[in-house]
Amino acid sequence: MGYIQKPIKSKHYIQGLIEEGEHEHQDFKFQISDARKIARSISAFANNDGGRLLVGVKDNGGIAGVESDEEMYMIEQAALMYCRPPQKMEFATYRIEGKTVLKVDIKRSGQRPVKAQDTDGRWKAYYRVADENILADPLHVKLWQYSKRDDGAQVVYGDRERLIVDLVAASSCGVTVDECMLQAHASRQAVEQSVIALCRMETIAFRYIEGRLMLFPATTD
Repeated sequence: MGYIQKPIKSKHYIQGLIEEGEHEHQDFKFQISDARKIARSISAFANNDGGRLLVGVKDNGGIAGVESDEEMYMIEQAALMYCRPPQKMEFATYRIEGKTVLKVDIKRSGQRPVKAQDTDGRWKAYYRVADENILADPLHVKLWQYSKRDDGAQVVYGDRERLIVDLVAASSCGVTVDECMLQAHASRQAVEQSVIALCRMETIAFRYIEGRLMLFPATTD
């Protein structure tokens, strides 16, 4: 897999990261004890815009420290065995307060969705929202699957697509697929196809609000 371990760096850098707290691109892990659970975090970051794990750090930012070799082995197993497709990561270790903190960088995947295997054997895609890993909405997964086909199919922009764009533009708090179905008097399948087409045109975009997938105008920033 070509894992990279970076040399131990200055403690001031890692202190600065810890002071940021947990957020969309950073998660604290006291220790790694379950490869399947850590696979969810890898999936969530890889499906979003990437992120990092700080292992050996408590939820409150306190330094617990880890045995970095053992933690790296467990994370490698998570990325290789319990992520599909397998993910590549970079490791770096830091000494702070006499303890070792392991930083794991996970890049945005070029092959989304990245799925993690649960204890029941099922593969599920996760997404990072604020400081949580949530199950990706099935429509979000469909968009990833359509996007990676690159089959040259033309995107249609008709009356239904125009109606959805107008609905989204008129709302300041986002629109659900159900609301689009009601206004368009169309089936879920038809509306989802239109939504995917509009997302591929970068006219609208998905955003998670309190765990729900909402439609918003696409932004250029």
